[in-house]
Amino acid sequence: MTDAADLVRGRLPAGAAQPRAALVLGSGLGAVADEVRDAVAIPYAELPGFRVGSVAGHAGRLVVGTLAGVPVAVLQGRAHLYEGIDPAAIAVPVRTVRALGAELILLTNAAGSLRAEVGPGRLMALTDHINMTGRNPLVGPEFVGMGKAYDPELLERLRAAATKAAVDLSEGVYLAVPGPSFETAAEIRAFRVLGADAVGMSTVLETIAARHCGLRVAAVSAITNLAEGMSAEVLSHEGTLQAAGQATSDLARVLRHFVEGLA
Repeated sequence: MTDAADLVRGRLPAGAAQPRAALVLGSGLGAVADEVRDAVAIPYAELPGFRVGSVAGHAGRLVVGTLAGVPVAVLQGRAHLYEGIDPAAIAVPVRTVRALGAELILLTNAAGSLRAEVGPGRLMALTDHINMTGRNPLVGPEFVGMGKAYDPELLERLRAAATKAAVDLSEGVYLAVPGPSFETAAEIRAFRVLGADAVGMSTVLETIAARHCGLRVAAVSAITNLAEGMSAEVLSHEGTLQAAGQATSDLARVLRHFVEGLA
């Protein structure tokens, strides 16, 4: 992580402010990075320890600059367990932005909804998670409490940002599975019993890593579909990207107001 952070610092203009906040942009949501000003973009392939994902909708680059006047580091895309990525490697980008100076991280993802009233195109702020991946980015006695994993004060800031952006922001519990297969209808019924409101294939391992290294965490899901068994839609990654694109405008406005509130 130090090697990657040192490389990034070497690419930044002299006197550039260190990032105060980090953003992770999930499937189909990378266009938000286009709003970063005075941007320095570095492909993941050039950063030590970063894994380059192979999935469409993930640009695979770190963008450092300012958003709404606040210094930020934007991780444009991520790698996933279903690509054969080691859980410890998934933590590297998170730890790198922390080494660059970020105090908080806002994670985004594309997810399926387990609530009929929260359909495609809606945004859901995460209040907690359920880790059904069977994996963890921490190895050995690296104990960290996960109470209030999603920072309550940052959640309040998300609510305020959504209000300013005139965006209807739902809230719920995110359940992570390893993928790449989508869930069965029976699994969705089981996940609903467990208390899940949305399901996806990312975010949770990043949250664990972020809490371990001292980052405060907020997270938002862009709802791309109703989960299996809740509609007649045939689920596909292409459909996920298309629906995520529809939510990008709302998400960009919410993120802008969220970051503005940090100034």
